[in-house]
Amino acid sequence: YAMLLSLIFLIVLVAAIVGFVFRHEIKTNFESNLNRALRDYNVTADRHSEAVDTIQRTLHCCGVQNYSDWERTEYFTQRGIPRSCCKSQDDCSEGDLKDPNKAKLKVFVDGCFFLVTSTMESKMSVVAGISFGIACFQLVGIILACCLSQYITNNQYEMV
Repeated sequence: YAMLLSLIFLIVLVAAIVGFVFRHEIKTNFESNLNRALRDYNVTADRHSEAVDTIQRTLHCCGVQNYSDWERTEYFTQRGIPRSCCKSQDDCSEGDLKDPNKAKLKVFVDGCFFLVTSTMESKMSVVAGISFGIACFQLVGIILACCLSQYITNNQYEMV
């Protein structure tokens, strides 16, 4: 049991170290995937387009770096900026969304990449605290399992 707990502890420790060391690569990968999702954005209900819409609605952002990222997409040439970028759904017409100058007043201008990464970084202290607490419980379990094993091998454990 102590060996199993030790193995799980080591796996979690290695995952945490790898996540910390490669955090910049994770950000770069996320940014490239977000750019690809914008490039391939369409009105059909595929999960990448739904994810972009959900991020934009939830975080009140538009595009990767800013709303003008949409101007380089095929979707913009057909329909303009997506409605998920609108500050108010009632005050956002298709004509406004096709004109970048008018759209600037009607859509969220901040990009989603910075907001997503800053939100994740602000929550990392909570995740790290919870992980540290779980690791402490695992270490206590390992120590107690080793103590129990030691008592059994020394015949100090009394059978009931």
